[in-house]
Amino acid sequence: MAAANRPQQLRVGRLTKAHGLKGAIKLELYTDDPERRFVPGAEFSLQVPESSPWHGKHLTLKELRWYNGHPVGFFEGVDDRTAAEALVKAILWVDQPADEAQEPDAWYDHQLVGLAVIRDGEKVGEVVHVDHLPAQDLLVVKTGRGEVMVPFVSAIVPAVDLEAGTVTVTPPPGLFEELPEEPAPADASGAEASGDRPDAD
Repeated sequence: MAAANRPQQLRVGRLTKAHGLKGAIKLELYTDDPERRFVPGAEFSLQVPESSPWHGKHLTLKELRWYNGHPVGFFEGVDDRTAAEALVKAILWVDQPADEAQEPDAWYDHQLVGLAVIRDGEKVGEVVHVDHLPAQDLLVVKTGRGEVMVPFVSAIVPAVDLEAGTVTVTPPPGLFEELPEEPAPADASGAEASGDRPDAD
């Protein structure tokens, strides 16, 4: 599952590892249509830390190749391994044409914020924010005991119903509530633990 950071953009990939010495970078794809998204000349906005030299800049694709089933990108201005390593973990975004259909299992942040979070048929909170991390997206859910970070993956968020205004969650134990403490194990020594041992003569 994926959430877009701005209404006019889609997140399509993440740069994961420098490949070789000529600036190539391995990609993790977040799109079902890489042949359309990753064509020569395609331009990507970058999501990187503010401290990165690439902050606020764009990347233009020269070529996408496949090595042992893994996609590898070559980009303009990235000509050596040092430049490629500076881009590792960057997330790639593309502008979405207004007349283009939304990709399946992809939602914009503004569509998710405000949705009721439903667990076992009961409302447990409301989505107040979406965090985009390199590994995955997180839904920030406001509950009665504070905010809960919910990994936005199908195993934990199996359904998003925009018409109903709900997000269905199947969280692991302890995500939305504190687990009860396990009782202390009984002392196998019985009476000896209570100090009632008879005096030995």
